[in-house]
Amino acid sequence: MTPHVALLVILCLVHCDTKTVLQDKLAGVRTVDVQAVEGMVAQFPCDLGTAANDKVYMVFWFRDDAGIPLYSFDVRGKHLSEARHWSAPEVFGPRAHFSTSPPPASLLVRDVKRRDEGVYRCRIDFRNTQTTSFRYNLTVVVPPEKPVVVDRWGRVINTTTLGPHEEGDDVLLTCRVLGGRPEPSVRWLVNGVLVDEEYEHNTGDVIENRLLWPAIRRADYAAVFTCQAANSHLVPPKELSLVLDMFLRPLTVEIRKPSEIGEGGVLTAERRYEVACESAGSRPPALITWHKGKRQLKRITEELRDNLTVSVMSFVPTLDDDGKPLTCRAENPNVTSLFLETSWVISVVYPPVVRLRLGSSLAAGDIKEGDDVYFECHVRANPAVRKLSWLHDDKPLAHNATARVFHSNQSLVLQKVTRYSSGRYACSALNAEGETVSNELHFRVKYAPSCRSGGVSVVGAARGESVVIVCEVDADPPAAVFKWKFNNSGETLDVAADRYTSNGSASSLKYTPVADLDYGTLSCSASNEVGTQLAPCVFQMVAAGKPHAPRNCTLWNQTADSVEVSCVPGFDGGLPQRFLLEVYSGDDDIPRVNITSDEPSWTVRGLEWDVRFRLSAVAVNSKGRSLPAHLDDVLFRDPEKRTASESALGAGAAGAASAGAAGAGAALALLACACRAARRRRAPHAKPPTKPPAPRADKPEHDDAEPDLIPNNYCESSTVPARTTPTSISAPLTVPMTAPLVVPLTTPLATPVSTWAPRSASGTLRTADLNVDSIKEKLLDNRIPESCV
Repeated sequence: MTPHVALLVILCLVHCDTKTVLQDKLAGVRTVDVQAVEGMVAQFPCDLGTAANDKVYMVFWFRDDAGIPLYSFDVRGKHLSEARHWSAPEVFGPRAHFSTSPPPASLLVRDVKRRDEGVYRCRIDFRNTQTTSFRYNLTVVVPPEKPVVVDRWGRVINTTTLGPHEEGDDVLLTCRVLGGRPEPSVRWLVNGVLVDEEYEHNTGDVIENRLLWPAIRRADYAAVFTCQAANSHLVPPKELSLVLDMFLRPLTVEIRKPSEIGEGGVLTAERRYEVACESAGSRPPALITWHKGKRQLKRITEELRDNLTVSVMSFVPTLDDDGKPLTCRAENPNVTSLFLETSWVISVVYPPVVRLRLGSSLAAGDIKEGDDVYFECHVRANPAVRKLSWLHDDKPLAHNATARVFHSNQSLVLQKVTRYSSGRYACSALNAEGETVSNELHFRVKYAPSCRSGGVSVVGAARGESVVIVCEVDADPPAAVFKWKFNNSGETLDVAADRYTSNGSASSLKYTPVADLDYGTLSCSASNEVGTQLAPCVFQMVAAGKPHAPRNCTLWNQTADSVEVSCVPGFDGGLPQRFLLEVYSGDDDIPRVNITSDEPSWTVRGLEWDVRFRLSAVAVNSKGRSLPAHLDDVLFRDPEKRTASESALGAGAAGAASAGAAGAGAALALLACACRAARRRRAPHAKPPTKPPAPRADKPEHDDAEPDLIPNNYCESSTVPARTTPTSISAPLTVPMTAPLVVPLTTPLATPVSTWAPRSASGTLRTADLNVDSIKEKLLDNRIPESCV
């Protein structure tokens, strides 16, 4: 900008400002008082929304009635956010900023100085509306300095603690405050309550307030004396707080008698007692000393609990202590004249002193089952003992000749002890002064091993499956040697020692059955230094595997929102089984509902209407899950949407299903007949086939227990190769396993029937014996899956 143009702008501003001053005077613009704390922010509001329908052109800030602006905000041709700011460097400079958001717009001046005091004016020029002005009178507040407190001798208190003082002292404090504009008020507060607000000037800018707090009492302990200096509500008052500390005498002293004292407060001679003395109220905590007669006792322990001092004195009274006083004295360690004391005159008697020992001729570590032992109870009492009793594991042990338990004077005799005789023994003696239980004697009886779990344990395993069998025994001392044997009703074999591991209380054997002869009875026995286990632990090995799928599953009693499902259980795999019903919707792979049951019977409720659900029944045992048995899809219809035509449609569908089932039955019968014919045509071999088992009396010869599976007794030999009987099992118990062919109806064959390889001549069916294509065609005509072949 050229100098001529700048001069023209200044003249215009001066002219415009002179005009504005006249308008302000005519309009009587009100002056608003504004306060700001030195070093903080001052805020001058200047609302730009006074002309709602007009546009702001310029905003000027002036000091007093000066015609030259100290800050300008140029909005001409721009948006408010793009306006041009200018601040006079000799006035506010970068400390000032005109902010339009949030409304109302304000001029913010940071780090306010004392020289910033004065009258300021804001002028807003609009495009069409008359110019608007605001006037502010700024007062800068100077906070006072932090108060200083001095004591009665003029010493400055530099800590936060006042004292310590003794009860009855007078507390004199003077609070001094320097500076502050306007002049601050200085006042005293005690525990937050105003107690003195009369202050006076001293030399210069010093203001003082003197507080006298006479004859302090115990209730004044920890009182907070606060001096405050304030001259504006814009900043918190400057203050200094002191906490009163005091020396306090004990308020109470009390002897806590031991709970073991006898009737009438008597003590038992030659018995250690712990007597407690408690003192409260002393500041600092009281120092406690003990005396028995004229002799000071030293065996004491002391602890602090909040405002309570507890001293515990441990001593053993004798007969000579009868009638002597026990004295407890509590005193303030800083003021010896502040003390309290109390005494207790003791009376000494004594109940029985009892000690239990094992018979002197016995060795505690060499007692085993069948030995005779005795205990001796040594008693010292005054007056004499009138009753002696025995305890075994905290239970009374009475005289019982049948159980071979005898009481004799001060002895206990046990004949033919067993393992159950082990435990904690004690004797109890009673006289006129009380009853005393002796020390506990831990008695140990050694015994030979015995099986921890009684009875025969059943272990299920499939052929080729490895199971770990754990044999646990109960013995004292722990078993040193374990031995395993196997019996299959035809032979008894010793298991090699390298086939199992032992750790003292248990032995683990990893066993893998690979043939029918590997199923039988496993037994283990252990021995220790006492002897050998009499009855071994027995494990019955049974053939086990995953269960077969439930069969003949039906849906019945279907309502608008429920249906009942029932199946016939399949083979359980040799182990207990449970049954699971899974309900799927649409093409989901995750079931919507899982229902478990001990029997293959379920009730499904609460499913949505008009959604088709798929149901699968599964059997589960410890070996895993069976193949699923799929049921018909279930659809719950809205009762209000059903029509009469649906009933007729359902009947037709039932007829079609009956026809399909009849076709499937015919195909299965044809397949069974073909299998019989093929077996009759097979030539004899060197080794005749094993004789099939006799049919059950309550079941036809060919009635299948698993109708969902093709019976393998038509097409599979039941013969098992002969097994060489070794003298001991030292080689690994794993050989390849030949499983019978089982084809579920629900699973399609992975290999076409025409590609099956002929079986060996031991009785299996050959492909050449059947017209496979003919059977396959009939099955497909009746919608039977190819897997039925």
